[in-house]
Amino acid sequence: MISFEIIDYLIVIGFLLLTIAIGFWAARGNKKSDDDYLLSGRKVGLFLFILTNVATWYGGILGVGEFSFRYGIVSWFTQGFPYYLFALIFAFLFADKIRSASLFTIPDKLEESYGQIVSVISAILIFILVSPAPYLLILGQIISLVFDINYLLSLVLASIVSSIYLIKGGYKSNIWADSLSFFVMFAGFLTIFGVALNNFGGYEYLNQNLPEAHLSLTGGTSITFVIVWFLIALWTFTDPGFHQRCYSAKSGNIAKWGIVISVFLWFLFDFLTNTTGLFTKAVLPNLENPVLAFPFLADAILNPGVKGLFFAALIATVLSTLNSFIFLSATTLSRDFIYRVKSSSQNDNNISNSDLVRNTKIGIVITIVISIIISFYFESVVKLWYTIGSICIPGLILLIISAYYPKIKVKNSIALIELIAGSSISIIWLFLRDYFQGNEIIYQIEPLIAGLALVIVIHMYGVLSSK
Repeated sequence: MISFEIIDYLIVIGFLLLTIAIGFWAARGNKKSDDDYLLSGRKVGLFLFILTNVATWYGGILGVGEFSFRYGIVSWFTQGFPYYLFALIFAFLFADKIRSASLFTIPDKLEESYGQIVSVISAILIFILVSPAPYLLILGQIISLVFDINYLLSLVLASIVSSIYLIKGGYKSNIWADSLSFFVMFAGFLTIFGVALNNFGGYEYLNQNLPEAHLSLTGGTSITFVIVWFLIALWTFTDPGFHQRCYSAKSGNIAKWGIVISVFLWFLFDFLTNTTGLFTKAVLPNLENPVLAFPFLADAILNPGVKGLFFAALIATVLSTLNSFIFLSATTLSRDFIYRVKSSSQNDNNISNSDLVRNTKIGIVITIVISIIISFYFESVVKLWYTIGSICIPGLILLIISAYYPKIKVKNSIALIELIAGSSISIIWLFLRDYFQGNEIIYQIEPLIAGLALVIVIHMYGVLSSK
């Protein structure tokens, strides 16, 4: 068990209440138009863009602690470095184009490029991709640990704290709440890093007390393991959050340079989190549950008050991602399902703004209920990430890229085949792969790789045949 003093509880509760207060404060004067509610009027400046872009990137913070505890700096090499590369590519090749499109969601763009059927099917995959369940699961675990309460109750409390202001203020409340989380998460991890450095020393201490593989880039893992995690980083191109933030920016330049600056801040935060994970392995080498690496290191080396700040930082890191994914899921439900069904049945795209806003609010509630159910019955966050990424990324990745680059665009019929086949083969291989455990070469083919290989062939055929 983690030991807490009253001051620790007060700091954590104070942070949660301040988050809710800022969310409601940001909602003041919010107009009821779809642009205002869904994208903060498309007027987000560079400062807020960077704060929310950085804060929403780290929802799986306990997974970072577990990964670095188990494998060392390969955690950074697989969970950080490839994302920097793809984020920079996204910034220079896509950010300005996305902002210029002035749409709302990825399915909006896919409908414009490939028709309504592709758009609706892609919306299903994106709804799965932006599921808040993994982050609700993590936040529920942290709240349950801090307050020693029933897990289901902690899930409900986590849902309320992360969504109540979204219903009122939409995306504007989302980004202002995330801005608070940005400062709290950096303050917490800078503190624990500083305390660990002061108490134990730097590189020499880690070098003497860590397994040798922990300080190598591959961490003793296979090359296949590294390649798969690099491919999972392709998630960057299909990340609806990236697209949402680009749509909301004042200009394409703000979106582009906001992402570039974010990369440097991600590097700094990754340094803090991964080094903290290494200190945990060195200080508590026999920790039975590496998922709780960060909480147990904090319990071992932080004094009352400071410990409360660090746990507030853990919560802030997850909360900023959770509330963003809740809002993205709700937007997908309202804009990409309800809106399209209504506009199609009425043969009219002019669904009123009040309908879209109201349906997004309903979508928030639906998303929360679904996420609580999934989080309660799923135990592994890593398994959730792995499964979601393997199923959704292959079918979407090339269609999203080609939607912004017409020279590699394919016919609508090919796009539909690609979308369905990419995800289907990944699902099929997910279940069939275990039957080939006797064949090492075939067994090492991950579902994500199988799906990507198929869609590359289909897309190349589509491009060549159209020419």
